[in-house]
Amino acid sequence: MTAQTEILQRGGSNRGRRVCVVGGGIGGLTTALAFARSGARVEVFEQAEALGRVGAGIQITPNGARALEALGLRDALDAASLTAQAVQPMDARAGRAVTRFDLSQLGGPPYRFFHRADLIDVLAEGCRAARVQLQLGPTVDAAAGGGASVVGAGGIHSPTRAALNGPRDPFFTGQVAWRAIVDAPEAEAVAQIWMAPKRHVVTYPLPGGRLNVVAVQERDTWAAEGWAHRDDPANLRQAFGDVCAPLQDILGRVTDTHLWGLFRHEVANVWARDNTALIGDAAHPTLPFLAQGANLAIEDGFILTRCCDGAASVDAAFAAYQAARNPRVRRAIAAANANARNYHLSGPARIVAHMGLKTLGYIAPKAFLQQMDWLYGYDATSDDAV
Repeated sequence: MTAQTEILQRGGSNRGRRVCVVGGGIGGLTTALAFARSGARVEVFEQAEALGRVGAGIQITPNGARALEALGLRDALDAASLTAQAVQPMDARAGRAVTRFDLSQLGGPPYRFFHRADLIDVLAEGCRAARVQLQLGPTVDAAAGGGASVVGAGGIHSPTRAALNGPRDPFFTGQVAWRAIVDAPEAEAVAQIWMAPKRHVVTYPLPGGRLNVVAVQERDTWAAEGWAHRDDPANLRQAFGDVCAPLQDILGRVTDTHLWGLFRHEVANVWARDNTALIGDAAHPTLPFLAQGANLAIEDGFILTRCCDGAASVDAAFAAYQAARNPRVRRAIAAANANARNYHLSGPARIVAHMGLKTLGYIAPKAFLQQMDWLYGYDATSDDAV
């Protein structure tokens, strides 16, 4: 056992606790592993027949990585990922880099690129080694584990979220997104943000010589929410028909893509009641413009476990968890919403913004990273986090 893992066992009150995690995604598996490492008996209930073989790329930033490494996964994370070198805002029309921010200056764990399925495999293997019971299939029912603490980790459509908060109607943001993976054996380990008026594309490499592509467009006609809706790649290319040749080349390689509408869901009013708590998007859905959805869920699972491990009662633990997490996730959501606007500027505002980024990158390249320290420098394993 590492010294970091011992953080989860200072209170010792999780020994003998039974925990049922509803949802076998990144947040759910992290929560299950954290509780298991702190002595709890843990079951994960996932209605899919198999874990995590869908999806595309995901970025795990240092704040999320600190919690995962504290759970003993550092070597496995390194083996399954690429270490990011930089973030590079791009002018999507001109094909020029606006500036470049060196991610090696962040300090702490590396900023990593994964395929979602590979990260799920790492977490699932960690769970199995910690004797977490994984219950898979459409007939599994967490209610069978009466008397246990229940963690709702089923995302924005989590029935646990609805049970605690009632039905809520999200609203369409006026943006849709395509997701795809293309071959790119020579791609540099850099996240590029290709910005154009009312549109942007994010690209970054994945292990195995692939490139993850997420393209976002503002439009009036909405698309259904979720990743399972296939679309014709020609629609994606048409939406970005006036961008630079290098980006058109990337989009020209897309042969299979999915389209989903981006909807705003409010932060849940109730994160916990009785023996049940919410984590991740089930508690605080966020738009994908800060690469923090999975990272916040990872933090949630680790902090919830710590709160339960040291509290006198479940009620006290859940109250401490929500109090610790609510301000941070709201700040991250606000930052993601701001990026949704900043990436799509047009006219004079776009020129001024690009000039500001270029100047910042040239004169004070560390200043941007310092501005992001509240996000990337967060440490769920520290005493200050709970």
